[in-house]
Amino acid sequence: MATVDFFKDLFNFSLMMGDSNYAIVYKDNLTIHILPAGTDIGEMEFYLEVDDIDGLWDGIKNKLENIRVREPFDREYGMREIHIIIPQTKTLLFVGQVIKR
Repeated sequence: MATVDFFKDLFNFSLMMGDSNYAIVYKDNLTIHILPAGTDIGEMEFYLEVDDIDGLWDGIKNKLENIRVREPFDREYGMREIHIIIPQTKTLLFVGQVIKR
């Protein structure tokens, strides 16, 4: 499943369990459950806050071929963010870090 590979390859999550219809990935104290959505499901977005967004970007930027992404940029509300469309989904993933002033 491309979505599972996305979390494993980009964010170093590990597969806890999974098949073609349902998977769980984990890292530290965070788990993400992944399953196909129904055809009537609309778009989703969620936010993943990290400690070193530029270091993360350096580690993933070469793995983003064929993935829609906006590289790190500063937001007016005090966050530095990356925006990524998660493969095979209608989900926008915001990855952000508080801008230290």
